[in-house]
This record gives sequence, structure tokens and C-alpha cells, in this order.
Amino acid sequence: MFVDEGPAFQRLAARIADEIVAGTYPEGTAVPSATDFAVFHQMNPATASKGVNLLVEMGALYKKRGIGMFVADGARDLLRSRRREEFRKRYMEPLLREAQVLGIDVAELHHMIDEKQEDES
Repeated sequence: MFVDEGPAFQRLAARIADEIVAGTYPEGTAVPSATDFAVFHQMNPATASKGVNLLVEMGALYKKRGIGMFVADGARDLLRSRRREEFRKRYMEPLLREAQVLGIDVAELHHMIDEKQEDES
């Protein structure tokens, strides 16, 4: 969906999306204006506006004319779904390709994941 090392407007959109997913901005609540985001993140207002509009285009935010920007109903699920798909493409597909090259089957991958989780517990 968004990458950490992309243009400033994409990084801003990613931060806002993270906050929506985390529940900082619940569905139906107002979010700061693009101007507020620009001031807080010390960026050009046009850049901040572009980041906010990215989320509007995705359907995660909507504008109430003269009132402000709000989190859309279903935004959290929408963003989580998109992030899951991005996770699959960005991490799982390369992992599975490399595992296949190395002759690691799915059962061994599960075992590796379980071991890692036990190490972190």
C-alpha cells in the first residue's frame, strides 16, 4: 500500500492509515486538516493535502464540505485488508519462492516460525 521510503505525501498517508488501523482515529470521527498535518509534520500544505487525498481516493476518509475530513465507515477493515494483501505480496511471495529454491517445505516453514515465536516468548 504505502512504503516508508516513498515521497512525503505517501509517508503521511501511511501514518494516517496506521493511526486509523490502530484506532487513534475511529470510524466516523474527524481527523486533523491537511493544514494541521502540514504544520505538525513540517511539510508543504500541498504535499499534506495530497497525502490526505490519497486516503480519500481509497475510501478511508471522506470530506464534509465546510466541516472537515472524517474517517469513513469500514475504513479500518479496508486498510487492514489492503495491508494484508501488501504483506502477502511484499513478504510471503518472496519468502515462499526462496523456500522453494532452498528445498524448504511448508511444514519446515511452520516449524521455523514456531521456533521464532517461542524464542520471543
